Amino acid sequence: MNRPPRAQLIAAFAVLYVIWGSTYLGIRFAIESVPPFLMGGTRFLLAGAILFVVARWRGAAWPTSADWRTAFIVGACLLLCGNGGLAFAEQYIPSSLAALLVATVPLFMALLGWFAGITGRPTPKVWFGFTLGFAGTFLLVQRRAGDVHAFSSTPGLGIGVVLFSAFVWSIGSLYARKTRSATSPFMAAALQMVCGGALLTLLALGTGEASRFNPAAVTTRSLLAYAYLVLIGSLLAFTAYIWLLQICDPAKVATYAYVNPVVAIFLGWSLGGERVTSQMLLGAGLIVPAVVLVISSRTGENRRAAAGLPAECATSQPT
Repeated sequence: MNRPPRAQLIAAFAVLYVIWGSTYLGIRFAIESVPPFLMGGTRFLLAGAILFVVARWRGAAWPTSADWRTAFIVGACLLLCGNGGLAFAEQYIPSSLAALLVATVPLFMALLGWFAGITGRPTPKVWFGFTLGFAGTFLLVQRRAGDVHAFSSTPGLGIGVVLFSAFVWSIGSLYARKTRSATSPFMAAALQMVCGGALLTLLALGTGEASRFNPAAVTTRSLLAYAYLVLIGSLLAFTAYIWLLQICDPAKVATYAYVNPVVAIFLGWSLGGERVTSQMLLGAGLIVPAVVLVISSRTGENRRAAAGLPAECATSQPT
């Protein structure tokens, strides 16, 4: 297998770092005039349909019932509970705080993977990372500064929902890793978005969001943010993520987990008018290094054995 061009790799990682970091603020802007579940449901249905057509055009086989079953479970965990919960929570907390709480996903995954027997026993380095990460999370959960109350009168609800969403996202990610779909990665991603989008849309109907939604009240900023989330956040960034997983060590790809919060904090402050307090920076100063420790602690041999990938990045024919 041939190495991909260095510029192509850098561009793909830049997309993953910056765009996924920007989606937190994009969600906040989108839900200003579009209900969160309805926004997420239609977003993923549209993006999934587009990716489904592209995958079929590239030669992907028609999905089997087993592919749909796996996609339904993963979509329910990652998109219904994970992303849907995040969008709901951003009604109550700033996008930058949400991004920092979501950064706990690698910590949850390491613990759950150990309990489930998928990964090995955490090393002392990983336990130290857990301690740092959850100490930072405790600081953020205890955060009751004036900027949060100015944003919402019930920040605790948003914080709790984000942490629950991160936990369920971790479960879904481990399930997806253990139960690999037989179809192509791009088709699998399309099915997950279609299933997750359908579930979110049903939730929007069940909670009355759809009946209360007034299209005439949608602002230009919400509409532009929605289009950005569909075309850039879902299609471009997710495609880059799938491509990198095919050709690179998964631990290198996972570095987005400690870059995204930094991007989200900067964008929330510079474009969203969100305050950055010393307590928030201290929490970030604990969580981000903790994620670095947990991700970097696994040896290259174990990572390659778990993913079935070569040591270095190398191109392969798309499946």
